[in-house]
Amino acid sequence: MGYNVAIDGPAGAGKSTIAKLVAKEKGYIYVDTGAMYRGLAIHFLEKAIVAGETDKIVEACKDAEVTIRYEEGAQQVYLNGRNITARLREEAVGNMASKSSVIPEVRAKLLELQRELAKEQDVIMDGRDIGTCVLPDADVKVFLTASVETRAKRRYDELTEKGVACNLEEIAKDIKERDERDSTREIAPLKKAEDAVLVDSSRMTIDEVVRTIVELCR
Repeated sequence: MGYNVAIDGPAGAGKSTIAKLVAKEKGYIYVDTGAMYRGLAIHFLEKAIVAGETDKIVEACKDAEVTIRYEEGAQQVYLNGRNITARLREEAVGNMASKSSVIPEVRAKLLELQRELAKEQDVIMDGRDIGTCVLPDADVKVFLTASVETRAKRRYDELTEKGVACNLEEIAKDIKERDERDSTREIAPLKKAEDAVLVDSSRMTIDEVVRTIVELCR
């Protein structure tokens, strides 16, 4: 039985960054859900399915097995036992992943694959509904958050560093609106699991957040 860590929280809280660092520190597998969607997308493309062919996509989910392994410290994605990592960033794969991910059956298939992985491996997952929906029995649950102002400033700094012109107030407004959408959506809304530990990173460094979560783990 795998040891499972779930990190949930709003957009811009730094969940993925923190989850990857904790995974590295503890030797867990970081479950990259985006990479798993792309793995399914490659499966659909190899069956010559076009994005709008929903019935064919649903049928193709039945014989798809996507899993993640770490080999020599690097993430490798496997589709039905074959390493497909080199294809994950192809444009056609990204387009198919984006369009197929909205199909309920594709999301259900990914949920099944994530839970299967979590049964067999020590994993850490981040998202909006990991502790409440995907891994309700996770050994450690964290709700990672930060104030809207802090998250907006982080995003502003990140974009500015890349030379992207942006407005701090607009970013803050977008984050507030996204929080509202994520918290009120019908399927798997963003909410703190009752048994999750609240970690507010507003006044914490990345190292302090990582240390806090590592200390919660066995």
